[in-house]
Amino acid sequence: MIYVTGDLHGDPARLSDKALRRLKKGDTLLVCGDFGFVWDGSPAELKLRRKIGKQKYTTIFVDGTHDNLPMLREFPEEEYAGGTVRRIEGNLLYAERGTILTLEGKKVFFLGGGVSEDMDERLESGTWHSEEMPTAEELAAAEERLTQSGGVDFIITHQPSDRMRIFLGGDRTEISPLGAFLDRVEQEMQFGSWYFGRLHKDKKIPPRQQAVFREVVPAEQR
Repeated sequence: MIYVTGDLHGDPARLSDKALRRLKKGDTLLVCGDFGFVWDGSPAELKLRRKIGKQKYTTIFVDGTHDNLPMLREFPEEEYAGGTVRRIEGNLLYAERGTILTLEGKKVFFLGGGVSEDMDERLESGTWHSEEMPTAEELAAAEERLTQSGGVDFIITHQPSDRMRIFLGGDRTEISPLGAFLDRVEQEMQFGSWYFGRLHKDKKIPPRQQAVFREVVPAEQR
């Protein structure tokens, strides 16, 4: 079975969530960005990665705004489930931006990246990465794959569309190329359900979207 959750932010306590105990061998956990366990390469972080990679289920995440993109891209690409991932450790995988994986018979579109609200603070500490925003080339390739797919069952992103972000109370002045691209996906592409993590909310938005954060929810095709 496929499950979805939101930003983990490298928090070890989230790995002990009792909701994860129901996941079995063959299940898949999808994380909607800000995974946070590929950040500084410290011994403590490596230990946690090994713990995640040894789980009986598979964890697949997209990048958010609190992930180290240069470090993620040091892991080699590999073909997996019809798309492209980077294997971080054992059963822990990073889904490349714009890839489509076929998981348990369902087509899942993954697109990481986002806009940092705390960019100025992190620039000062050297922890902000310009790569957090997908390039025009990445967005064009993602759009082509989506179009060629003829529709997907699930969409997994960190960022919601600009329209959805504003609907949920977001800043109207924060307009980005990624948000605009996701607006087009929302309006023009065929999909079953869409899950995103950036807003740190657990909320269903009928008919087909859901903000996820702390809850671990079964992926449902609506």
